[in-house]
Amino acid sequence: MRTLLLLLAATLAAQDLRVLSYNVRYPATGDGANLWSLRKDLFIDSIKDANPDLIGTQELFELQGNYIVEKLPQYAWFGLSRRGNHEDEHMGVFYRKDKLKLIESGNFWLSPTPEVVMSSAWGMSLPRMVTWGLFELTATKKRLYFVNTHFPHRREDEAARLECAKVLQAFLAKLPKTIPTILTGDFNTGTASQTYQLLTQSLTDAAPANSFGTFHGFTGKPGADRIDWILHTGKLSFKSATILTMNDAGRYPSDHFPVVAAFSVR
Repeated sequence: MRTLLLLLAATLAAQDLRVLSYNVRYPATGDGANLWSLRKDLFIDSIKDANPDLIGTQELFELQGNYIVEKLPQYAWFGLSRRGNHEDEHMGVFYRKDKLKLIESGNFWLSPTPEVVMSSAWGMSLPRMVTWGLFELTATKKRLYFVNTHFPHRREDEAARLECAKVLQAFLAKLPKTIPTILTGDFNTGTASQTYQLLTQSLTDAAPANSFGTFHGFTGKPGADRIDWILHTGKLSFKSATILTMNDAGRYPSDHFPVVAAFSVR
């Protein structure tokens, strides 16, 4: 009986968490049949299908974030744009209000001066940044850090991506080791890169069982590399991960396949 009670207590102390990393594709005016206005409801359906508790987005504009929570009011979202306001791409973080409580949040830029809004370096064409939150699970009161980013995108930015990873790694190293961390992002580089090797020195890749290239440019044909990752500390129990290919007769909600991972938080 005592063993049974201990097992029951351990089960109750753990809570499942579904995490989604999703490059939304900003509302570009030249996207033709893939304009945000034409795919926004398909995008909402893709989130419903994934049923995540936490979402790290990239290329999110404020109007997109507001539309998502309008249609899916069980979520709240936060984040600044890379300009430090709401007039550009956000690293928007979404969370289920019934399952998670936001304790603290912040933003920093991927540069030698991370606290300086819009700061940039290493020849990047655009400022790059990170949005993070400290969350508490309402059922168990366990806490976790959630960190979301988007690295520079050009072929010639490989050295810059490595520098961005160093800034990010320095931030992660300062977080309390007793609290688990989940990192989501579009890293714009593959798993053979130095950027990946550096980040996975301290984080574990929630590698999808169906691993393939996550950028497809609205074609549904996987690119060469898996560039959208969910990484985590060893304090979490990883259960599964997959790349989602939901579409409507060849119409896709974004130009990236999102990645979803399931964890048990103890």
